[in-house]
Amino acid sequence: MNDAVQTISTGNAGLDIILKGGLPKDRLYLLEGAPGSGKTTLSLQFLRESVRVGETALYVTLSETKDELAVVARSHGWDLDDFDVLELSAVEDLLGGERDQSILHPWELELGETVKLIKAEVERVKPSRVVLDSLSEMRLLAQDPLRYRRQVLALKQYFAKLNLTVILVDDLSATEHGQDTHLHSLCHGVITLERLTLDFGAARRRLQVQKMRSVDFFAGFHDFAIRRGGLDIYPRLIAADHQVDFTSEHVTSGVPELDALLSGGPLRGTCTLLTGPAGTGKTTIALQYLFAACERGEASTLYEFDERIGTLMTRAQAFGLDLQKYVDSGCLLIEQINPAEMSPGEFAHRVRQQVAERNARMIVIDSLNGYMAAMPQEQQLILQMHELLSYLSHQGVLTLLINPQQGLLGSMATNLNISYIADAVVLLRFFEAEGRIRKAISVIKNRAGRHEDTIREFRVDAQGVRVGEPLINFRGVLTGTPEYVGKPHPLLEDRQDDA
Repeated sequence: MNDAVQTISTGNAGLDIILKGGLPKDRLYLLEGAPGSGKTTLSLQFLRESVRVGETALYVTLSETKDELAVVARSHGWDLDDFDVLELSAVEDLLGGERDQSILHPWELELGETVKLIKAEVERVKPSRVVLDSLSEMRLLAQDPLRYRRQVLALKQYFAKLNLTVILVDDLSATEHGQDTHLHSLCHGVITLERLTLDFGAARRRLQVQKMRSVDFFAGFHDFAIRRGGLDIYPRLIAADHQVDFTSEHVTSGVPELDALLSGGPLRGTCTLLTGPAGTGKTTIALQYLFAACERGEASTLYEFDERIGTLMTRAQAFGLDLQKYVDSGCLLIEQINPAEMSPGEFAHRVRQQVAERNARMIVIDSLNGYMAAMPQEQQLILQMHELLSYLSHQGVLTLLINPQQGLLGSMATNLNISYIADAVVLLRFFEAEGRIRKAISVIKNRAGRHEDTIREFRVDAQGVRVGEPLINFRGVLTGTPEYVGKPHPLLEDRQDDA
């Protein structure tokens, strides 16, 4: 890579990060993607950046009318008055004709005449940036692949003499195999936009920089969304690039017996997995840790995939945890996530924002089943979750993951084996004793240090979380439905002031 290469901003902050600064100046680039993938919006952002820095810009449209282009701009709160637009679907004005003459469409012109019109407008406007949209119409005009490629090469040589930064837009509709490899070799860089239609939920979009000479860019796919104001691009998270120094210390829950299971509590920069069947108290334990963090004044964030926030707050209040005051103060942020509408890249971006902007010291994800619903493939889930947890670890953030198991009683399983990437695993389970269904808690793994290997009773009442004495007499543990056959003394009973 040549350090002397001058780069310019693309007008999109996320893409600039992926390109590690922007596009090399005065080069020809290919922006390709299927219809609806966001090419026009990104092109407009590219030209608007030129205007922002006081330079002229030109948009050449062969496929859309200026009115259609204006509709796209208005949807983002923009207008087209800041730069010139050459509309080749109404070229009679350019050819000196009267307004009452018939409109000459691009396919009625020879390709050579079209190229002459483009060159004439470039020489008139003298822009710093040009967008040519799209090459599919030029293919149709050429009718012959060899002639088309010669004209594209001639355009490249023409633009190179004028010190212009040019984006050629291709919607891939006229190519046989989806991509024009000849164009790839001609252009200085290639950016591909994809639109993926899932079985349910909103379409997912992702970006890939396939080629960029003289730029050490971030390779691979990057999720993005089209929203008012342009493309929100979420650069792929690389945890190794985000390391900070922090003090490793135990994070307490405010319940000494619960902390004792992990010899003082989980360490900062680690991930604890709370697993067990529905109703055993996984979310309640996470709320206890969140409450204690807010009591210490530490910013925390809960991402709720499954339960409604209103229900969650009511339940926490019933257990003696007044989370609302911390939500009101901004110390605690509870965000409802709709996995059908959010890509995993956007979710990782939101988590990073919490750490970077709010200095969040604790992140809770409830639950992994909901997170998995946001993923098109399980392998991607494992890899992206691993990278996200590594990032949080490097930032000294305590992460609590809630992973519901399938089934209530008997042998239980999970459709997501993610326990291997967790530093600590806390297991909750139902058991039977004296004709009652009770709950048990135990720690089965703790990479960060020592932990108890006992099974203790776990209970939640109006005064909060309770952890009982070790229960040493069980029968049928391996069946998945253990039965306690010891003395009743260690078992937890109702508190005297319980309702």
